[in-house]
Amino acid sequence: MRAFEYQALDARGKKKKGVASGDSARQVRQHLREQGLAPIAVEMVEEREQGSTTSTTGNRRKLNNMELAVVTRQFATLLDSGLTIEDSLSGLIDQAESHKVKSILSGVRAQVVEGRSLADGLRMFPRAFPELYVASVSAGEQTGHLEGVLDRLADYTEAKQGLQQRLGVALVYPILLTLVSIAIIIGLMTYVVPQVVRVFEDNDQALPALTRGLIKISEFLQTNGLAMLLVIAMLLIGLVILLRFDKPRFAFHGLILAVPGVRRLSRSLNTSRMARTLSILIGSGVPLISALRSSSEVVLNLVIKSHLRQATSEVEQGASLSRALKRRKSFPPLFTQMVASGESSGRLGEMLEKSASALEREAESRISVVVSLFEPMMILIMGVVVLIIVLAILLPIFDLNQLIS
Repeated sequence: MRAFEYQALDARGKKKKGVASGDSARQVRQHLREQGLAPIAVEMVEEREQGSTTSTTGNRRKLNNMELAVVTRQFATLLDSGLTIEDSLSGLIDQAESHKVKSILSGVRAQVVEGRSLADGLRMFPRAFPELYVASVSAGEQTGHLEGVLDRLADYTEAKQGLQQRLGVALVYPILLTLVSIAIIIGLMTYVVPQVVRVFEDNDQALPALTRGLIKISEFLQTNGLAMLLVIAMLLIGLVILLRFDKPRFAFHGLILAVPGVRRLSRSLNTSRMARTLSILIGSGVPLISALRSSSEVVLNLVIKSHLRQATSEVEQGASLSRALKRRKSFPPLFTQMVASGESSGRLGEMLEKSASALEREAESRISVVVSLFEPMMILIMGVVVLIIVLAILLPIFDLNQLIS
């Protein structure tokens, strides 16, 4: 039986969406009619995922980190309880609240029911289940340790989701503070300053240099403010488009690694992702070379990814992983030392996991320090700017008072 997505109208003319199983679309339509529904569209899930021309929702078939973490943890729990893969998938489909999740899991279950492996079923949905996930599940099925592999994947996806959530929360306040500060300064310069300074201009008073400079800046912003915003927006859009190409993106990532403070943070974040992925694959029984190739796909910095691929080639030729990594300066010394320790002790997977945790903590600590310093620095800059504006307004008043005296 296969999984089909359908759209149908009930007796009241209300549109309903869902997922149904059947041997053919015709059988599913007949089953819908027996339930009192008028089918509008019935499409096989697998065909929709592979890019059917009639697809309207295929581009949405991607599980976010939270959905993937929940599904993986529930799947591991059901398998640990003794259920078969098919029954576990049925339980996941019943529990799922999202139509998208139901559709994806139904497509996977249809593949399993037809006799294919779970990994083959997951491979039908590459946007929902990354290569790391599929490779780990495939190794777990081959070694008979699928439950343990899913437990590892659940821990990994939950840790990844938690890290992204903490980083996102840490960056929300600085971004809001920056935007509000810029908005306040623009408001003062384009509205408040012209209204106040106009009084002095009408009196033909000789204005201090600070006030004249502020007036010039205010007039420039009023005249060219929109044009500046358009230019900045176009530059940002152009930069985004340019970074879609490999060579400019590679150069940009190299520039990131050249900045002293940012270099260490980028190394820690990218290496921790790679180490966590590599530990899961090795722990699942995936060969080292295949695990290294899959791990390189989760590295976001193209320079580090290139160095990892070079190290993989050396390992393939017989070099040790730690020695191949040490020849590149893109990996933290702590990481290469722990890899060497893992290779010598035969606990490479465990050492990789520990190094990933240590690097993640280091990255979080550095981001926390930067955020904690950014707050008072932004407030100080804002205070200095406001002070300059206030002085530029008050100086002519002081001069006028002296003149009257």
